[in-house]
Amino acid sequence: MDPVIVAGAGPVGLALALALARRDVPVIVLDEAEVLADAEGLRRSRTAVLAPPTTALIERLGYAGVREDGFSWTAWRTLRRRAEAMRVEFGPHDAPLHIAQHRLERGLRDALLRCGSVRIVAGCRVDALEQDGRGVTVHTRGSHDTWWRGSYLVGCDGPRSTVRKLLGVRFPGRTAVDRLAVAVVRTELPEPGTALLHRDPPGAAAGQEVTARPLPDGLWRLDWLLPAAGKPLTSDALAERLRGTLAAWCGEVPPHELLGSADYPVHQRLARRWRSGRIFLAGDAAHLMGALGAQSVEEGLRDAENLSWKLSLAWHDGASKTLLGSYEAERRGAVGARLRATDQALPLLRAGGPWQTVRQSLLSGSVRGQTELLTDSYLGRGVAAAAPVYGRSPLALPAPRSGGGRTGASPLVTGCDTPPGGMVSDVAVTALDGTVGRLRDRLGQGLVVVLVAPGTGVWESRHWLTAGLMPRLASAVAALPSRAELVVAETYPGATAHSVLLIRPDGHLVTSMVGCRPAELYSYADLARGGPPLPPGSDEEAAEADGSGGEPGGGAAGRPFSGHTH
Repeated sequence: MDPVIVAGAGPVGLALALALARRDVPVIVLDEAEVLADAEGLRRSRTAVLAPPTTALIERLGYAGVREDGFSWTAWRTLRRRAEAMRVEFGPHDAPLHIAQHRLERGLRDALLRCGSVRIVAGCRVDALEQDGRGVTVHTRGSHDTWWRGSYLVGCDGPRSTVRKLLGVRFPGRTAVDRLAVAVVRTELPEPGTALLHRDPPGAAAGQEVTARPLPDGLWRLDWLLPAAGKPLTSDALAERLRGTLAAWCGEVPPHELLGSADYPVHQRLARRWRSGRIFLAGDAAHLMGALGAQSVEEGLRDAENLSWKLSLAWHDGASKTLLGSYEAERRGAVGARLRATDQALPLLRAGGPWQTVRQSLLSGSVRGQTELLTDSYLGRGVAAAAPVYGRSPLALPAPRSGGGRTGASPLVTGCDTPPGGMVSDVAVTALDGTVGRLRDRLGQGLVVVLVAPGTGVWESRHWLTAGLMPRLASAVAALPSRAELVVAETYPGATAHSVLLIRPDGHLVTSMVGCRPAELYSYADLARGGPPLPPGSDEEAAEADGSGGEPGGGAAGRPFSGHTH
């Protein structure tokens, strides 16, 4: 099999390449050198806020120092005028991690360079591509004016994606839904570990917002909401705004050093298609977001995690008709839902405009409603912003009701509170060799089966390996159609004793049940891979590979797709 080609060496492309390499899939990363040539001030102003599951993903990929290079918040405050409207405290396992994007990229790149199955090719840009039922051929110009052959191609090449343009995929959406001025400052603020959102600060016009989010080494990133159609801030205007904000928070202007700044609009866009045969889009090549605290890097890393295990399975074992198609169904659906929720919330949270009457009627007297909506959006929580639930995924089709469930539970969930397709909770687990750790640390390689068995923590594993459900369940797990690991948990939210959870490599629940049911467990594991892979070389396999097997926009089997930049 030819390697997987990844176009783009930002956080998403690097993470995808690492995830594939750790599953023994060879990768070629095509890197444009000019992407790394940003001005120092702009480079410092780019940061990412990672949710705990994403931080755990980065650690599993080999960037062990990500927590040291970033800053884990201790709390979040939302202020309105002079009063604190909401405060959220974080524990050791639920704190967001704030990291400079250039540090994140450097850590991922260093981890990637330690992988023997990855080649990073610098200074070249994709300018043509072709595909057939067996692979993809990519032409680059620059340092390497040549053709590359791969089994699959993933375009992680940013908002101006060449791969997306060569595929002829439209990128509709809204331009400049918000505009922000950003400054990275070294200073001391009253609560060093606490991130802050201040609405309608004293002396500012109604509807103004400013956020302050801590970074390592005494640095803070400050973001001011600006009029979408206004002129860019001058350096003097930014300095004046910075001094006024610091004085409002500290009582006087504290010593500070401005290290970087930027003024940029926030766009919302969603590519019409994320897959054409053996070619995929991920990250900013597939979607743009950022209004109301949405994290584009976070969503892009979710793309990489979702696609990597499916490409790995396809590369090693072959793909079913639904496995690779489920990437677009799951991720495009989730990102589209987040963008729609943001579109609906923006008119309610921004002063003025045609929605002012609606805003007043819905939220007048409900400041807390606005506060919760904004806070949840910035923290990636709530109905609109939380980790997605892939309930309508092709890999989560309804199965026969198995009985034994709790009253009011979903037909597919009989043993825990997490819905099918939802992100599992991070609980303490014990592996069969007695190793104790977190559930998130066991993800990434294959399926994970969790047996909830209260009391096992007080015994050595050799005592419970041959007791109760364990022998039969271990045998059932060993017989699953995909690689799987069995672990034991003392508790899981909403689960009763002897509940069994089947979890995908990316941490989303396939199903849960009470007791050991080998045939049912096997059927769900088969569902998680989209069914048996198509036979290599078959007409169905070739049709699926080049996108004509029900994939919109694909060509006929054996007919190459080609395009050139304009």
